[in-house]
Amino acid sequence: QKPKVVRQSAIESNLQGCDAIVTDPPYDDSIPYSDLMDFFYVWLRRTLGGKEGPFAKAFRTELGPKWDDEAGDGELVDDAARFDGDRERSKTNYEDGMARAFQACHTALNPEGRLVVVFANKQPDAWETLVAALIRAGFVVSGSWPVQTELANRMRAQSSAALASSVWLVCKKRAPTGPGWDNEVLAEMRDQIRTQLRMFWDAGIRGPDFIWAATGPALEAFSRYPVVKKANKPDSTMPVAEFLREVRRLVVDFVVGRVLSKNGNPEATSGLDDITTYYLLHRHEFRLADAPIGACILYALSCNLSDAALTHRFDILVRSGSKQAGDAKGADEAGLEEAETAEGAEAGSGAKGSTVKLKAWDKRTTKWLGVAAAGDRPLPLIDQAHRLMHLWRDGDEAQVNDYLDARDLKRRPLFAQLLQALIELAPAASQERSILESLSNHLAGQAGVAKDPQAEADF
Repeated sequence: QKPKVVRQSAIESNLQGCDAIVTDPPYDDSIPYSDLMDFFYVWLRRTLGGKEGPFAKAFRTELGPKWDDEAGDGELVDDAARFDGDRERSKTNYEDGMARAFQACHTALNPEGRLVVVFANKQPDAWETLVAALIRAGFVVSGSWPVQTELANRMRAQSSAALASSVWLVCKKRAPTGPGWDNEVLAEMRDQIRTQLRMFWDAGIRGPDFIWAATGPALEAFSRYPVVKKANKPDSTMPVAEFLREVRRLVVDFVVGRVLSKNGNPEATSGLDDITTYYLLHRHEFRLADAPIGACILYALSCNLSDAALTHRFDILVRSGSKQAGDAKGADEAGLEEAETAEGAEAGSGAKGSTVKLKAWDKRTTKWLGVAAAGDRPLPLIDQAHRLMHLWRDGDEAQVNDYLDARDLKRRPLFAQLLQALIELAPAASQERSILESLSNHLAGQAGVAKDPQAEADF
């Protein structure tokens, strides 16, 4: 059958009886599509705009289509510049427009029809908007696949954390149902997603792509209901943002579980603090090399942190190109109290430019390292490990033993497991690896150490 090309609003579509609709919707605020289009539009208009018929209609405006407030229709993109700088108005307009477009798709589809949505965005807000719009429109996600669609050498990927894969969500019309309950939905999500995570991991999917690839399978449980209520607060509902945070953390725990136990044991990360979880995730993915800030922001959010906090407050990250020792000295002179006040900067980025890197253990020289925790968080296990490394390098075995006893680290299998994971991550024949191996052997030789049998089997 001959295809029919139509220039028409997705919101005002009057299609009926469709078996399938495939769409690649606007990626929130990532790409100013119409602005890019204008570069070519003005020349095409000069060339073709004078002709009769569809060309005249297509080029009737001086520039490409923008949002029209009076008509309540137009290009959907979250761009505050098009709303007199009003960010809230721009965001609301984008979210409502996405929901209306998906509602039009819902109307156009046959009862057994399918909607396929292609999405590739590393920003959690963009995913929250997409998912909320699909649920509002009456869809349930019935399948999903990460597909490597993007060229690594494309202009958009240069010096950025642009994704290499698109997530393809297959949706069907949701059957009439009552509300779901968060405890049941989360339990179902965890059961479904673990098998998918192993499959994605074995397929070689890594980094931010791995986190977002898991979103599709997770949504199968959440989108089955028009609303999900909280079991312990029946009058409250679980927002999409909260559900996706649960998903991201589950994925992060899977990856870190692989680092700690080699088999992705979900229990491997039990009791592991957020800072150490982030450190292992980042170290596994990027080692100590420059890392794209976009991926680090996503990893930080998945660990209930921010890149700003990891840079200024927790002394874990450093801006690429800056002097690590100088950063450490500055934080030390400021003291722990001033480091705690850096939390106010957490909403923004802790790094200028497109890359950051982990601080090497021997550059983390603040006096409060492994002694006091910033804010109300527990003392990070990675800080304790780095503190012990400094003491061991200085040859002070008595202080090493005192520290192990004071923190009760001899009886914590998780700490022995962390040391072994750090050994595996450290470069061969490096000073870091040598010290870690010595500490691990020393710890194992201490009386009363309860070694983890799983760690014995894996390493």
